[in-house]
Formats: sequence, structure tokens, C-alpha cells
Amino acid sequence: MLSQSFLQLNTIFISILIEAIPFVLIGVLIAGVIQIFVTEEMLAKVIPKNRFLAVIYATLLGALFPACECGIVPIVRRLLQKGVPLHAGIAFMLTGPVINPIVLFSTYVAFGNNWEMMMYRGGLALIISFIVGIILSYQYKDNQLLEKLAVNQHRHNSHEKQTIWGKIMGTLRHAVEEFFSVGKYLIVGAFVAAAMQTFIKTSTLLQIGQNEASSSLVMMGLAFVLSLCSEADAFIASSFSSTFSTGSLVAFLVFGPMVDIKNTMMMLAVFKKRFVGQLILYIAILVLAGSLLIGVMV
Repeated sequence: MLSQSFLQLNTIFISILIEAIPFVLIGVLIAGVIQIFVTEEMLAKVIPKNRFLAVIYATLLGALFPACECGIVPIVRRLLQKGVPLHAGIAFMLTGPVINPIVLFSTYVAFGNNWEMMMYRGGLALIISFIVGIILSYQYKDNQLLEKLAVNQHRHNSHEKQTIWGKIMGTLRHAVEEFFSVGKYLIVGAFVAAAMQTFIKTSTLLQIGQNEASSSLVMMGLAFVLSLCSEADAFIASSFSSTFSTGSLVAFLVFGPMVDIKNTMMMLAVFKKRFVGQLILYIAILVLAGSLLIGVMV
């Protein structure tokens, strides 16, 4: 009996990894290109002065940054240091790991070529990022960084003088580093998801999933703990589609890339603790409300 359970766990675990890894590879490669060829100055120059336009512009910029949430916090820190307003930087940070083409396409594939789930995920992420950005624009006038870290000019100067070959090698190096950085979270997440499906009774999950609010909270908590790469989390979420509601699955897919263990630790290393706490609270309330609304709609 135990050997049969282990075989089932292994089968589910491997299948999740096989489906997810190609999207992770594409994501980290494009992220490497962005890291080397796109400078923060390019983005800082095009941010509108109007707070509403700035937040809208920043949320849409997320489509250009197919990177996990673990890689976007340092980028946002550098943007804020260069004068990008807090509300625009945070809006960009929240949408970057969610609405980019790689993540949306992986969501479409993971849920059996389902456009609906992809639209729910992208739409809710955009709405939440816009609302949070506008709230922050009225609440804070400074960048809420822990300290004014000096910009490493030498790094930028050497970056500008690199040859094309050097930049290509830098792109590959960054992609490899990011792959190994996020890969371990994917493996842990896939194993936990497989173990839950193997050892936890379906009736238990169904009982949790019967209540829309509790199922959304459970999936948000799971997303926080698993700390999955956003290019691959849809494959984990789809494995629960038979036991959890659409709204709670969307909550998992939106909350995880915005708030999880690894990016919370990174935010605490960059921003003031009170600001991070308020940001997480805003996101949690809005994701829960959005998931409940989706639950009513479907």
C-alpha cells in the first residue's frame, strides 16, 4: 500500500515538473535579456507625472518583464532610487510576475487551453495593482526604502562598455543563476502538491472547498508557503481544479506571485516593515474580495 502511494506521488510530482520546466526556462532566459539590455534609466524617463497615468503605465509595463517575483524586488528598488514614484514602482512589482506573456500562456496551457482562467488571473492582478498603487500614492510621499542606498555607478559604467558577446554571456549567466534560484521552489512546490493529492483525502479537501471564503484563504495560505515561481504555479493550481473552486484557484494564482515567503523576506530587506505589513494587508483583502466576486460570477 505504501509503495503504491509512493509511486502515485512520484508520478504526479514528475508530471508537474515536466509540464512546468519549459516555461521556467523561457522565463529566466527572457529575464536575463531584460536584466542585461534594459536599464532602469530607460524606464524612469517614461513614467508619467500624473499618479493615475503613472500607475496604469507601470501596471502595463509588467507585460515586458517575464520574471519571477523573487527577481523583481531588486529592480523596483533601483527604479525607486532613480526617482520612480513609490506607487508606480509597487504597481509594476505586483503585475510584473503575473501579467507577462509567459505566465499568462503557461496559465492557459496548464488549465487545458482555458482562456477564462487566464483572463481572470490577469484581470484581477491588474485591478489589484491599480487600486494598491492609487492608495499608496495618497498615503506615502517618500519611497519607503529602509535607507538611501548609493547607486553603484561603476556597475552601470562597466555595463555600458560591455561588448555584444559579453552581454550575451551575461544574459546566459543571469538566466542560469535565476533558474537555480527559483528551481528549488518549483521542486518543493511540486512535491508538496503531489503529497497533498496522494496522502490527503479528497473528501477533506472538498469539505474545505465547499465554502468560497475558506477555500480562497486556504489557497492563498498555500501560495504564500509554497513560494512558487509564477511561470510554473499554474500547473500546481490546475492539479487542485477538481477539488477547489475557480475563485480560490484565482486567489492562489494572484496572491502567490504578489506575496510569498521569499519575496516577503526580500521586501523586508528593502522597505520599512510597517509599509510591507500594510502592503500585504491591502493585497490580501483585495485578492480575497476579488476571488469571492469571481466565485459569484462563475
